[in-house]
Amino acid sequence: MKLPYLGCSLFLVLALVSALASGSEKGLPILTFDEGYNQLFGDDNLVLHRDGKAVHLTLNERTGSGFVSQDLYLHGYFSASIKLPADYTAGVVVAFYMSNGDLFEKNHDEIDFEFLGNIRGKDWRIQTNVYGNGSTNVGREERYNLWFDPADDFHQYTLLWTDSHIIFYVDNIPIREFKRTAAMGGDFPSKPMSLYATIWDGSNWATNGGKYRVNYKYAPYVAEFSDLILHGCAVDPIEFSSKRCDNVQSPEQLTTGITPSQRSKMNSFRRKHMTYSYCYDQTRYKVPPPECLVNPQEAERLKKFDPVTFGGDRRHHGKRHHHNRASMSEADSI
Repeated sequence: MKLPYLGCSLFLVLALVSALASGSEKGLPILTFDEGYNQLFGDDNLVLHRDGKAVHLTLNERTGSGFVSQDLYLHGYFSASIKLPADYTAGVVVAFYMSNGDLFEKNHDEIDFEFLGNIRGKDWRIQTNVYGNGSTNVGREERYNLWFDPADDFHQYTLLWTDSHIIFYVDNIPIREFKRTAAMGGDFPSKPMSLYATIWDGSNWATNGGKYRVNYKYAPYVAEFSDLILHGCAVDPIEFSSKRCDNVQSPEQLTTGITPSQRSKMNSFRRKHMTYSYCYDQTRYKVPPPECLVNPQEAERLKKFDPVTFGGDRRHHGKRHHHNRASMSEADSI
């Protein structure tokens, strides 16, 4: 089901709140590929399965691949179940993100999930990022390990975007909340965006700063997508008016998206699995960007993890412990 251009109803808001508060996406429309998306690039490296309910994106020596939503959205709930490639994946980048760079080249907005491949025996890493109004000179990256192997099975990755905050979810556990502040000015994403999914060669930067590159003897690399949810306020970019989307963007109605239990899990996740946050990167920012709320416990933990980047006594580097994967029993303890 697609929402018409006349704006978002109260029903949509209540459905979002109900789904988020209940910990499930039951009741939200899952689209087939043809109902909500178009191929972006990759020719036959994009393959539909299960009558369009699943999409396989492939990276090989010839090209990567990707798809894009047919509509642009101003706020909403966007989700996909994703299974990443296995084995040696260094240099491979899988992205699930929102952007309007094709419409606003000099002042685009962007909300990113990026999955960064690794050498054999090392874990995929997940990175989130937010750009607003072309503010690419201020990277707002955070990076994490996961409590599972994302190449073993499908896991749900979700973006919730309102006019006041952005929440990133993994299997309905919020892992990051990004709030709009007055000090940010126009740096908060505020223009309609399309939803994208891509796989591509990021050898120049994705794994250890480009030290390990894509090795195509392990190709093809296939990222699998299913349970595609586009549930937001679809807008006409030519006749765009934010007033048409007032219902979906009400902070009072959507802040219930993070329940007390979910917030506790988010704090636990960040304490156990976050390995990088721009707010604490003293090599990039002598003063944290204005939206950063510095958590002394997070700062101290990251300082021990990487004292060069996050400050502290550079003579005593914190020991990096190997990240142990666990079953969903660990997710319960997050």
